[in-house]
Amino acid sequence: VQLVESGGTSVQAGGSLRLSCAASGYAVSSGYMAWFRQTPGGPREGVTAINPEGIATYADFVKGRFTTSKDNAKNTLYLQLNDLKPDDTAMYYCAAAPSYSRGWESWRLRKEGYDAWGQGTQVTVSS
Repeated sequence: VQLVESGGTSVQAGGSLRLSCAASGYAVSSGYMAWFRQTPGGPREGVTAINPEGIATYADFVKGRFTTSKDNAKNTLYLQLNDLKPDDTAMYYCAAAPSYSRGWESWRLRKEGYDAWGQGTQVTVSS
């Protein structure tokens, strides 16, 4: 499994970005996938997760501002970030769970549920 994120850059507060995660060796259409973020010295925290049916869940701190989606034809996961705040500054990672995963509701925003990770893409928000 290979996951490659892109789209991270520097932006001013209130701005928008779209992150992409291109997958190979893993079917986005039938997988459990997620976005996490991490600041230096901080924990890797779940931002949003999406199941094979396209049902997404979001961390409280991004609800209403971020949206995840997937393009099955391109085998790519996306994260739309709107109304960005300086606290959103972090490295953003795409993650994929094993295809045999069950009980998604209990681990969907927990890093322990995922075993494939991208290299990350940096988002920096200035005030």
